[in-house]
Amino acid sequence: MVRVVGIDPGTKSFDFCGLDNGKVFMEVSIPSEKLATNPEVVIETLKSAGKLDLIVGPSGYGLPLTHISKIGDKEHFELILVRKGDLTISVLVGLRKLVKMMAHEGFNVYFIPGVIHLKTVPNHRKANKIDLGTADKLCCATLGILDQANRLKIDYKDTSFIMVEIGFGYNAIMGVENGKIVDGIGGSLAGPSFLSQGRMDGELAYLLGSFTKNVLFSGGASSIAGDPSVTPEEFAKKSKSSEKYRVAWESLVEGIERDVAAMNVVVRNPREILISGRLSRVPEIYSEVTKRLSKYGKISKVHGLATTVKEAAQGAAVIADGLAGGQYKELVEAIDLRGASGTVLDHIYLDSINEVKKTYGIIK
Repeated sequence: MVRVVGIDPGTKSFDFCGLDNGKVFMEVSIPSEKLATNPEVVIETLKSAGKLDLIVGPSGYGLPLTHISKIGDKEHFELILVRKGDLTISVLVGLRKLVKMMAHEGFNVYFIPGVIHLKTVPNHRKANKIDLGTADKLCCATLGILDQANRLKIDYKDTSFIMVEIGFGYNAIMGVENGKIVDGIGGSLAGPSFLSQGRMDGELAYLLGSFTKNVLFSGGASSIAGDPSVTPEEFAKKSKSSEKYRVAWESLVEGIERDVAAMNVVVRNPREILISGRLSRVPEIYSEVTKRLSKYGKISKVHGLATTVKEAAQGAAVIADGLAGGQYKELVEAIDLRGASGTVLDHIYLDSINEVKKTYGIIK
């Protein structure tokens, strides 16, 4: 019997999915803003799950498979990529505290890779990239592999699809061939998403100079609409209410289509396009995205294991089960999670990156 929990550190909510011998026993969602002020709530949630064999922790941008006992200052930086003194995203500050608290409690926590750490992604696709998909997006792709294999009754190695994860903060598009994740367009590269502008114009970055992490969480569809506090549901219903909303709507849905079209260069014959994420639950958004993507192949919504928590938490639980030697062990082996290596900065070909690496202890 294997009992595990997977954690998804989402922009809007932290989701927890527990599996007991492969069956869901826990679904909990906590607003991320609550975590920022009270990280103890996560500890309480994990304790309420009873004895656990393994937890896949909130892994941010990811690390090669790493036990919590091995997390130091360097690893903390790699997980959240926040410069010293930048306190603008309180949930990221809370995440650092949370990791230390979980270690103090003695939880058996592992942190998992992002897409860029995987050796199944060729190095030329990593050049000058950091965000090919954070660890939670990798969890979504893992759940996609499980879902397609189960629905089509095929082996993991025969799965092939383009994953479209439409999140509250960020989108991500990932390519899977022969059961391996082979490429990704991560949240800060995809878009615009609902919150984030996604791919930032280099000239804009230059003019902004040194900006805070908060900028990466803004400029998306809600900002384009001029209504940063609007919910995704309200946004969908207002999509034709004004010129600003029309532009925001087109930016969002056409951005998704552009990224899927780009991924077709890598995954030329996907069995289908899989859709997941917070915004895919908004009927108007799902309908429009499905209509636009249908020209690229068959569309299917990811069928997960749980009913309420997000796909990323479910994928994290599946990975936790596999790492603990449970029924999803072969799936973890199929995606070659243990073969992941390096840091998110290994493929940056700019001389100035060495100063960053020295500052945060990645190189001496």
